[in-house]
This record gives sequence, C-alpha cells and structure tokens, in this order.
Amino acid sequence: MILDKETAKKTAELLLQIKAIKLNPQEPFTWASGWKSPIYCDNRIILSYPPIRNFVRDHMAKQVEKIYGKADVIAGVATGAIGIGMLVAEYLGVPFIYVRPEAKKHGRQNQIEGHLESGQNVVVIEDLISTGKSSLNAVKALKEAKANVKGMIAIFSYGFDVAEENFKQEHLQVHTLSNYTSLIEQAYETNYLNKKELETLQEWRVDPSNWSPKL
Repeated sequence: MILDKETAKKTAELLLQIKAIKLNPQEPFTWASGWKSPIYCDNRIILSYPPIRNFVRDHMAKQVEKIYGKADVIAGVATGAIGIGMLVAEYLGVPFIYVRPEAKKHGRQNQIEGHLESGQNVVVIEDLISTGKSSLNAVKALKEAKANVKGMIAIFSYGFDVAEENFKQEHLQVHTLSNYTSLIEQAYETNYLNKKELETLQEWRVDPSNWSPKL
C-alpha cells in the first residue's frame, strides 16, 4: 500500500518531528470508537508547516499522475483532507471538491461540495486511514454522483487488515505515503521510542480493539 519505503520513512520522520503523530504507550489515547490506543494521529497540523505540507503535496500530486494518470477532479474527504486535497488539486491545476460524511440537513443539502460532472475521473485524497469506513463512505457518494473514482492516496494508514479487506471488496486502489510499520521503525531508529515501548506498539497493532495498557 505504501508508495515506496524511502518516502514512507521520510514522511514518518516529518510527522514525528511536528508531533502530528503522538506516541504515548504509558498513557494511551481513547479513540472515538472507544479503543485504547498508544498512538494518535492528527495530520491536519501538517498545514501549519509550509516545508512539510509542500513535501506531502508534491509527493501526493506526483503519485496521482504516475499511478492514476490525469484526473479531472481531486476530491478531499472532509474534514481532515480538505486542506491537503486542495493543495494537491492546485499543484495539478485541476478542480477540487470535497465530500462530507453525510448530506447537510439544510440549504442545498449537499454531501459533495463543489462542481462535479457525471463521468469525470476523480482521485480521492485522504489524510488518515484506520478501518477505511469514512473513506469508502466518500467513495460511495462520488459513485452515486456518477463519478469515475480512479483510486485514493492518503498520507498515513494504520494498515489494519479490515481496511484492506474493505477496499478490496469495493475494488478500490489505495496508496499511502507512510504507514504504521514505517512509523514505529523510524521512531525506534531515532530513539523516539525505547525497545519496551516499541514492543508495546507492536502488540497493540496485533489486536487494537481488545488492547489495554499493562499497569
């Protein structure tokens, strides 16, 4: 799923540098799902660091063209990927739209914001992939609008089997700049983690829904 190992390593290094990814095995975070997790990822902070957001933009945009060819439209998944998606679209010189989790309850009641024509080739930009449900929800909305969804590129993925299976079932090609394995390897190599913390993070990754910290 990652584009290449060097890009994955460099992306992980940058995300750790600006604390877009926080690792705290001792005092785990609680996700919206209720899972206890030693890792928390907020890629929106990338937008506050021009050199890093440019690195992410450039690599995503070049891979859009390399993997999927010329896109008619770039679609960002709201809200996390709106910013980076717009930057990718600007770099490529193509229109940008974004997809809400659900249609608005008022006004025009749009789920897709922006101009999209039937049959246009769309590449979806995502900031983070966990189970893949929110990403596929956006893809479903685009397909219902008669778009031709070429594939998706994301900044980071936890690499859960459930996500890969969900994408496979929908025949969706997905690539990411970095992933969980690259992240913890980079964190350990740069002494961001000690060996015990590394083992904890590896253990969590095996069964994240049932993991709990050892007191």
